[in-house]
Amino acid sequence: MNAAPTSPDTPSYGAIAGRFGLAHVAGGLLTWVYFSIPLSDADRVGNENQASLWVLVAYLVFAGLCSWAVGQRLRRPVDRWFDEGRAPTVGERRQTFLVPARLALCSFLLWVGAAALFGVLNAGPFGNPGSYVARVVVGVVLGGLTSSAIGYLAVERAMRPVFAVALAASPPSQPEGPGVAHRLLLTWLLGSAVPLLFIAITFIGGQDRAHLQRAILFLVALGVFTGGITTWIAARSVAGPVSDVTTGLQRVRGGTLGVAVTVDDASEVGVLQAGFNAMVAGLAERELLRDLFGRHVGVEVARRALKAGPRLGGELREASAMFVDLTGSTALAQRERPETVVGILNEFFAVVVGATTAEGGWVNKFEGDAALCVFGAPEEQPDHAARALRAARRLREELTELARRHPVRLDAGIGVSCGEVVAGNVGVAERYEYTVVGDPVNEAARLTELAKAAPTRLLASESVVAAAGEEASHWRPGPQTVLRGRSDVTTLYEPVAAASGTPSPCDARQGEAMAPDHH
Repeated sequence: MNAAPTSPDTPSYGAIAGRFGLAHVAGGLLTWVYFSIPLSDADRVGNENQASLWVLVAYLVFAGLCSWAVGQRLRRPVDRWFDEGRAPTVGERRQTFLVPARLALCSFLLWVGAAALFGVLNAGPFGNPGSYVARVVVGVVLGGLTSSAIGYLAVERAMRPVFAVALAASPPSQPEGPGVAHRLLLTWLLGSAVPLLFIAITFIGGQDRAHLQRAILFLVALGVFTGGITTWIAARSVAGPVSDVTTGLQRVRGGTLGVAVTVDDASEVGVLQAGFNAMVAGLAERELLRDLFGRHVGVEVARRALKAGPRLGGELREASAMFVDLTGSTALAQRERPETVVGILNEFFAVVVGATTAEGGWVNKFEGDAALCVFGAPEEQPDHAARALRAARRLREELTELARRHPVRLDAGIGVSCGEVVAGNVGVAERYEYTVVGDPVNEAARLTELAKAAPTRLLASESVVAAAGEEASHWRPGPQTVLRGRSDVTTLYEPVAAASGTPSPCDARQGEAMAPDHH
């Protein structure tokens, strides 16, 4: 169109008219060659070639002016929204999709006019008999049908970039233009119906056998040629978009979700293209939600929830709990700016998550400046105790290194315990979370309180060390104490490497730990 294109591939009106003009030249040549075949002229009165040529030239000029005027009228709605740089209205979009079909219809009517004109000339001034006139009229009509059909397919293909712009804002949910069935019908018409009809009209007038043989051979070759051309054009109009969708599906299957195909067809093919894009967008959104869900609750919990569905309740499970609590966070919040505190907490939690996930655990929740890490739930881990203790020792080393290179002094207490817990969704149907509840969680939290004053900053219960197998060799027993809020005596364990040769701090805190719990 003449409007400023929105993409470098958008064809101009001249390019579209050129394709349609070539289709008419092909139709004209087809008709001329057909009438040039030396059929029997016994039923033809005289030689009117000179007069026919002048009439043809005059009619071509008339037809060209009519085509130009109709083309200008058809392109106005398209030019309007192109020039204004906006999405077309529903009416403008429909008119855009109908441009190829309306051009083809206009063209065919002009060919019908030419058939009527030459029929009248041959029957009147030229005085030819009815059999010859019938061959002229039917031959011109069939030639027009061929050129109009080829022109439609060519223009429809050329306007794909225009259709893509028209469909960009609102992809089709149902076919809005001539569909695949129309293209296949045109292919049949040009590849089978028209050549067969041409063969049929050669028998009008009683031609001799030699002339009929040559005419039929020509028409067979014509059918093969036109059928091949139209089938190729129609096949490209369907196979091209389907191939794009197939390629996109392969990329999606490979894990790439940033895939989209250009919607440049208003038929069933366009619905397929739009449906593919909607499907990929839905998959990308679902993957984003799954990623966000996994980040909030943990990958394993998210996978379990997606598999089992929303369901309240829990199950008994043997698991280990590691509790980590940052020391001096209240003073830190008073001393530093909020954004600085958030940055420090993120660095701290990054170390906690790294050490936990390295041993197959997951961070159940972040509680301000503390974190609860779980091993053995939701996925069963027979060696959950060893995993928790290894993660605790690794975490202590990495926190020490972080404190060494951090301008703000960072310190934290770590407590580890194990035993029977209830793991499952807690809350109400509208809002719940997956968590673990039980005595090991409480014990780990109390051990963390004592660990903040211990040189190792890391304490474990006897139960978790006893269940740790070979990992138990890395731990040594310390004093016994009664943890706050509990009545049973707990034996405290510290890492061997860190505790060797170092007086235990537990004695200093034992009286405080055994004091009655007033909270």
